[in-house]
Amino acid sequence: MTTYYVNNKAQENGDHEVHKEDCMYLSSIISSIDVGDYYGCDAAIRKAKTIYAQSNGCFYCCKACHTS
Repeated sequence: MTTYYVNNKAQENGDHEVHKEDCMYLSSIISSIDVGDYYGCDAAIRKAKTIYAQSNGCFYCCKACHTS
């Protein structure tokens, strides 16, 4: 299982990105919320959307859950 985090700061388009615990971009995030441990990004995104309705997977670590 992997721990996922949602960024508290929205991107310019309003998305709150969801990252895996080992994502190279997670360390640059000032504030995030642990959304839990999951086997895949789909469940992590669903959980993140209960916090921030406009959540999206990171292009680099959650590519399968990233939408344009």
